Amino acid sequence: MKTYREGDRFPGRIGRTYKESEPAFPMPPTAPPGAPNVLYVIIDDIGFGWTEPFGGLIRTPNIQRLADNGLRYTNFTTTALCSPTRSCLITGRNHHSVGMANITELATGYPGYNARQPQSMAGLPAMLHQHGYTSFCVGKWHNTPAEETAISGPYDRWPTGPVFGFDRFYGFLGGDSDQWYPKLFVDREAIDQPKLPSEGYHLSEDLVDRTTSWLAQHRSVSPDKPWLTWLAFGACHAPHHVAPQWSEKYRGRFDLGWDAYREQVLERQKEMGILPQHTKLAPMLEGVQRWDELSADEKTVFTRMAEVYAGFMEHTDAQIGRLIDFLERTEQLDNTLIFLFVGDNGSSGEGTLTGLFNEQSVANMIPETVAQNLARLDQLGQPGSYNHYPVGWAVAGNTPFQLCKQYVHFGGVRNPLVVHWPAGIAAHGGLRHQYHHVTDIVPTVLEAIGVDAPRFVNTVQQAPIEGVSMRYSFDAPDAPTTHTTQYFEMLGNRGLVRDNWKIVTYHGRKPWENRAAWSFDEDHWELYDLDADPSESNDLMHGRDTSDLNDPMVKKLIDLAGLWWAEAGRHQVLPLDDRMMERALGREGLYAGRDRMTFYPGAVRIQEFAGPNTKNRSWSMTARIEVPDGGAHGPIVAMGGDSAGFSLYLKHSVPTFCYNLPGPVYTYLRADKPLEPGEHTLRYEFEKTGTEPFGAGGNARLFVDDTEVAHGAIARTVGIGYSMDETFDIGWDKGSPVSEEYGPISQFTGQVIRVDFDLKPDFHPTPRQREEHHGARFTHAMLRQ
Repeated sequence: MKTYREGDRFPGRIGRTYKESEPAFPMPPTAPPGAPNVLYVIIDDIGFGWTEPFGGLIRTPNIQRLADNGLRYTNFTTTALCSPTRSCLITGRNHHSVGMANITELATGYPGYNARQPQSMAGLPAMLHQHGYTSFCVGKWHNTPAEETAISGPYDRWPTGPVFGFDRFYGFLGGDSDQWYPKLFVDREAIDQPKLPSEGYHLSEDLVDRTTSWLAQHRSVSPDKPWLTWLAFGACHAPHHVAPQWSEKYRGRFDLGWDAYREQVLERQKEMGILPQHTKLAPMLEGVQRWDELSADEKTVFTRMAEVYAGFMEHTDAQIGRLIDFLERTEQLDNTLIFLFVGDNGSSGEGTLTGLFNEQSVANMIPETVAQNLARLDQLGQPGSYNHYPVGWAVAGNTPFQLCKQYVHFGGVRNPLVVHWPAGIAAHGGLRHQYHHVTDIVPTVLEAIGVDAPRFVNTVQQAPIEGVSMRYSFDAPDAPTTHTTQYFEMLGNRGLVRDNWKIVTYHGRKPWENRAAWSFDEDHWELYDLDADPSESNDLMHGRDTSDLNDPMVKKLIDLAGLWWAEAGRHQVLPLDDRMMERALGREGLYAGRDRMTFYPGAVRIQEFAGPNTKNRSWSMTARIEVPDGGAHGPIVAMGGDSAGFSLYLKHSVPTFCYNLPGPVYTYLRADKPLEPGEHTLRYEFEKTGTEPFGAGGNARLFVDDTEVAHGAIARTVGIGYSMDETFDIGWDKGSPVSEEYGPISQFTGQVIRVDFDLKPDFHPTPRQREEHHGARFTHAMLRQ
């Protein structure tokens, strides 16, 4: 029988009957002979100077294994933030070009900033579908607009939607995840994790289990069909969650402190050839404490936070090793083109100057103290924590560069890359110093497969790919780069690489601040000769008269600054927007809130923004339930988790309300007797009495069948957000428990009939109070990135 490719003209013949006709059967597309599998492995929030293969002190034997049998790229750049970097990795276009100027939660109403990737810039999975590839997305996503992640969709920009085009998805949609209690999806369905931490669960292990399961099935059924897999760990983004045996490996390893760490790592990088011998250590970020000036308690806490982070990374490396072993056992490793991204941006500086046990504390303006964290040192990284290290370690992790994630100095955008493909790369253990950018991965994949970027995807004409292929460098270590110009912009910070020159601005906002210190017109353009100064330690414009047009450095700066503006116009970077706090509220006017809401059984895993907004206001909820013979136990309504939240539940049939303020500080209201079997109405009322603009306290009352059974004061409430990734649930608490009186992923053993919320009018803040609120909202959003 004749065959033809689906979509092509029918090549057979149609007669009056089948006897006078010739059949031909449509066949799905196939890949070119010998086309490789493609594997992206993305590690989150880890900078240039952490891992051993790039001079750091964290042991990563499996990354080293891939590097020894492949290539290490030392001059590879990202965008400085996760969602933008990932948009480039999956499309081959610049992040503003696809509307992903920053994270999805900070989208605004400009084409380069709206977080809605257009259909004309489809993802690599959609491209390769036309060439017979199966595609799997596993792990962190964070490229779907936050308001489109509820069950009501739309699903166009989910991993399996038409814009990106993955065939299967297993992972989480947001920017960060509790590693012990993740909020998982299979394709478009919310599911529970397969087991609990007490049973040995950790998200990184689960992600590799799912990846190997899908690839094993694929190999068994279609061994000749290539695949594309996107494996994006939640590690090493905060919270830094790992079992104690991993962090214990690093006990005492970081006692030297972040200043000495930077010096030691730079020397290792020089010895290894990662950086030239003349590389200098860039200045430490102004405002970060000198290690030798810290108190003994501060050193103890900060050192332990680094030990937990290091254990988290080594544990991640072990999971990468499990995947590599699987590919080797199934004879797929040699012809799998692996891109291992050691960071989607530089190390994260969102942990404040003193680190955090629970990120919700700083997000809700409830400061933690070193003394508090010293007392719970052994809980860091364990269930119940949501921890992050101090800024000093972030800068150290980016050695030898300055600044960190969010900034377009190399501390924010320079990340290690390992490429492994034995069937396509002759060199083993080589270094590649050519400059390249995250936009270059897609064209490299297409060239390696031997196909062109499609003109149409889902009948939509496609915009050109903006990156360039790195394929030439696989076998040509000394070839000049093909990527000679690259602009940068992130949160008002700007930069441009042109050949061996770089210009860059720092827009006057430190990682722990919420507003720039000056306007764009007051920005100082720094100029660096990267051949002479690869770490950006010597600003050639420092002390120069920028009006002296006879100065060759001034002329060079003017030329490069003009080129930056041209690139900005070309890639939708304009208008420049240095607002921080306001971005967190940029789309609120598009989606009207409701003061009265009703929820029914089965309403679970609802993201906080789509649930009842009980913050900074008086409110009440009324739950109609039915208690079976023998009594009932468990959560009726839950918002948030162990980091903060509230829960109405029965404890052995006794009605109870728990309010969990970051700290944690628990407030309980409890009836004095259990409910009889049958139908009952439970009502909780909160009357805000405090005068604070955010997080004000008030009086709380609990009613059973219209009779008050308990009352009390809640001195302070959550003002900004209950959690980073926990949800709102009816009849369940789908994650870590709000209250210690029931376990994780708990279900109500009675019957919920309905729950009604009455949300009183919000307070009317003064302009100054509103600015404070915006600042806290921005901090909360940035902690999720």
